Amino acid sequence: MGHDKLRKFAENEHFSCLLQPSAEEVLADGYFHLRDHEVKGRWNGMMFHGDPDAPLVLELGCGKGEYTIALAGKEPGANFIGVDIKGARLWKGAKYATEHALPNVAFLRTRIEFITAYFAPGEVSEIWLTFSDPQMRRENARLSSPLFLERYRKFLRKGGIVHLKTDSRFLHEYTKAVCAANGLEVLACTEDLYGGDADVPPITREVQTFYESMFLEQGYKINYLSFRIDREGDFVSPAEFDADYWRSVEGPRLLFGHDSAETRRQKLHAAKAVSEEGE
Repeated sequence: MGHDKLRKFAENEHFSCLLQPSAEEVLADGYFHLRDHEVKGRWNGMMFHGDPDAPLVLELGCGKGEYTIALAGKEPGANFIGVDIKGARLWKGAKYATEHALPNVAFLRTRIEFITAYFAPGEVSEIWLTFSDPQMRRENARLSSPLFLERYRKFLRKGGIVHLKTDSRFLHEYTKAVCAANGLEVLACTEDLYGGDADVPPITREVQTFYESMFLEQGYKINYLSFRIDREGDFVSPAEFDADYWRSVEGPRLLFGHDSAETRRQKLHAAKAVSEEGE
């Protein structure tokens, strides 16, 4: 482990806005019986010290926290929590929030699979999924899959909103299909957030993530979808979603001048197909 990463981990221990629970404690009763953390149901009292009834908004997979911080700046009447497992990434957001004494920003270092151990029924008003890994090969790992929606429903208040912002048409279309299969109310939907006149909340355009800016510079469109998950019964997977088709049309992505992992897979698949045709 690099010296700089160790330094960041050490600093993380002193940021009051960053909660780093022990995974061993959460898993003490097993993966399917997560042990509740003491902050569950008490976020506005333990981590924020303003309005005890202020809305609580989560960004899941927040990375370095720049989107969480920007949202908090736009909506000072709500409290924002960025969630990620990477401590070295969270360090940047936590350090900024600490140095600027941001009153409505906090971070939680945990796996998103454990999220129900930290939030009580009705405690959260909104969830943001910003540029999540589309997980093209593993449905249950997608943050908008039925498995994750079941988790969110346990703490999202009635009428609460899930926002999906992504460069991945695959993930966008998959999530639309999940909404259709489960009869979920779609509030806004566009395949080109910055083109046309889609009726979306202004904040979706006013705040951009680092990766969002990168993909916009490459000429890729940004997709946006917001929906409610109020429903009875289990969530189901969409039978009508053509995963192979949407994988095939997913555009290539460059991260820091290099192919993304999915782009590399696409190129290998295409090369294999050409080779087999030539045989």
